[in-house]
Amino acid sequence: MSASNTVLNFKRDPALQDETEASVHQSSTASQPVTLTIKNVEKSYQLSGESLQVLSGINLDIRAGEFISIVGASGCGKSTLLKLVAGLDTQYGGDIVYQGARIEGTDLSRGIVFQEHRLFPWLTVEGNIALAFSATDVPKAERKHRVQEQINLVGLSGFEKAYPHQISGGMSQRVAIARALALRPQLLLLDEPFAALDALTRLKLQQELQRLWEHEGLTTILVTHDVEEAVFLGDRVVVMQSHPGRIKRIVPVDLPRPRLRSTIEFQRIKEDVLTDFA
Repeated sequence: MSASNTVLNFKRDPALQDETEASVHQSSTASQPVTLTIKNVEKSYQLSGESLQVLSGINLDIRAGEFISIVGASGCGKSTLLKLVAGLDTQYGGDIVYQGARIEGTDLSRGIVFQEHRLFPWLTVEGNIALAFSATDVPKAERKHRVQEQINLVGLSGFEKAYPHQISGGMSQRVAIARALALRPQLLLLDEPFAALDALTRLKLQQELQRLWEHEGLTTILVTHDVEEAVFLGDRVVVMQSHPGRIKRIVPVDLPRPRLRSTIEFQRIKEDVLTDFA
């Protein structure tokens, strides 16, 4: 999917969109190569001297530029799976292959945003974003350019010198997203990034995330408890179930963007996914 095409789709009047655009989007994504393969993944922890299996038989192929939403109840292993993809935990069975190589640790091509913004209170907005470059050899001038670029992209122009205690929770989470994007990753991992925010702020940031995804053309994986959020953002919704964590089914979201939550088609897909948690 090209960034230019998706930006045009985003700006178009929603009233002019039709079902054909949804088909074009889906076929465009389907034509992209598989960039991430999760094959027969198993994960266990030792608990009180016994093995506790948290993931079992996870199989999933994700294509370049695709937005995947993973939804499930607490304890189903969705955040554990995301950490494995991020390379934060390398003790697992099976294979997770990204761009042809098995994931064995963290990599700058994979960015992650957590539920907590994890900003340093003694650093400004631009300082927290610039922290992403601490382990790189990116020249100082280039760092400054990228930091400002991301500040503009997430809508925080004018707040460069502000400290975390001077901005809202939603703005802090935008800083965290900007920090993840500053290194220009090709895969963006989001672990319930809006869960701690109020409902109105969460809706606004969901719209902004959709805009950022379309602008950047990133392969994105979102972990969430929120079914509506999963349907609003995802090309596909991966439904997980617990004990042990496994994929129950994968629901395609064949809807044009930007999406309208009030449409019958949107509500139908949302209600369909909700039946898995009834």
